[in-house]
Amino acid sequence: MYLGVTPTVTCNNAMGNEFSLILAKNPLVDFVEELPASRSSLCYCSLLSGTIRGALEMIHLAAEVIFLQDTLKGDDVTEIRITFLKKAETKKYKRNK
Repeated sequence: MYLGVTPTVTCNNAMGNEFSLILAKNPLVDFVEELPASRSSLCYCSLLSGTIRGALEMIHLAAEVIFLQDTLKGDDVTEIRITFLKKAETKKYKRNK
């Protein structure tokens, strides 16, 4: 929402703890002209994965967020894979009468 793009969500995991966000257009790519040959391993868009992981941690969901595809590396789309590491605990509260 804040980047002005709507991702496509794909879930190809039978366990239901993993999904991918696919961005057809990545607005962060507009700020990078070309990756230097000596720095080709850099991932300028790791800001997105850190933001997603941090937001999930704020609501007590441990997750691994990685880039599978990146338009800066020559891929057609940007794909971010999110894997939940543990199930969120639900606490039952006792009512005071």
